[in-house]
Amino acid sequence: MFALKSLLLAAAATSVSALTSTLQQVTVNFGPNPSNVGMYLYKPTAVATPTPLIIAMHYCTGTAQAYFQGTSLAQLADQHGFIVVYPNAPTAGGCWDVASNATLTHNGGSDSLGIASIVRYAIANWGVDSTRVFATGTSSGAMMTNVLMGAYPDLFAAGSLYSGVPDGCFAGPSAWNSQCSTGELILTPQQWGDRVRSYYPGFTGTRPKIQFWHGTADTTLYPQNFWEEIKQWTNVFGVSQTPSSNTTNDPQAGYSRASFGPNVQGILAQGVGHTVPEHETDTLAWFGLSNLVPGPGSTGSGTLSPTTTPTSIPTTTPSTSPVTTPTPPAATAPHWGQCGGIGWTGPTVCAAPYTCKVSNPYYSQCL
Repeated sequence: MFALKSLLLAAAATSVSALTSTLQQVTVNFGPNPSNVGMYLYKPTAVATPTPLIIAMHYCTGTAQAYFQGTSLAQLADQHGFIVVYPNAPTAGGCWDVASNATLTHNGGSDSLGIASIVRYAIANWGVDSTRVFATGTSSGAMMTNVLMGAYPDLFAAGSLYSGVPDGCFAGPSAWNSQCSTGELILTPQQWGDRVRSYYPGFTGTRPKIQFWHGTADTTLYPQNFWEEIKQWTNVFGVSQTPSSNTTNDPQAGYSRASFGPNVQGILAQGVGHTVPEHETDTLAWFGLSNLVPGPGSTGSGTLSPTTTPTSIPTTTPSTSPVTTPTPPAATAPHWGQCGGIGWTGPTVCAAPYTCKVSNPYYSQCL
């Protein structure tokens, strides 16, 4: 499953010879790790102090090494001075446990507890700033990012996930949930929010802010999951599902960025399938680390605003994912393209034989 993703990342892998350090397996006992998640650390030669930490989680069929080589997080770590931990899923298929009650529950066990343990160990032993711990991932790793935001809001400041599903969407006895993956698990915002709150009952602290990316042509984890994520996290933060800002062609042509206050942001990629290529500099901006430099006392503050376009897209982004250039208003919208919604100024007629279907007041799609 997701073998194509593995091939794409392998093809896009950057040279690691230019890095200031190397990827090292964590061999110490870092705490409870019931499912034996492997941990791999990239610590640049020069770090910012106190040091931010990013947990970076791979896709199904992937590995920590593949995600290290296939993304530019290590290069950015050299530039900005944060450290990265790449967990390695313990299952034969390389997928994360995002379904069991144990993994969904705070200190409940399984994969999420192992990841929480390495975070706690890093804070206690590696000089990691407890207020600047972040998570990111793609596909199965995106799902685990969402799980961590719900089960361990005390450990994470923010998450950025590529082509995932709502927290708890895969909950159940099986590792794969077809109802969720096909976008047929439709809940109210309150129901989705209650799932998040139930995974750490009694938590009253600050919730981590969250950013999610999804492609409109995703036929592995259908794009309805994007709208369910919006319902879930706007409810968690108690904000309106009406975007506070909405920009098009951001951060590149065919992408649109909607913000729901300062803590929830969704980026929808027109014509992109599974998965949306990582935009690491954008994720770094969401984490507030864009201005971070190695050395003492650097905060790196400066979260990306909805109207800000990153100066560059990482060259490690796979170039084979289909990105559709916005269609001129007089033309017809292509299959999977947007064809309506509040504020939409593009085409409202679909190319034959497709018809414009309403997903919500802000988005209609040619299906």
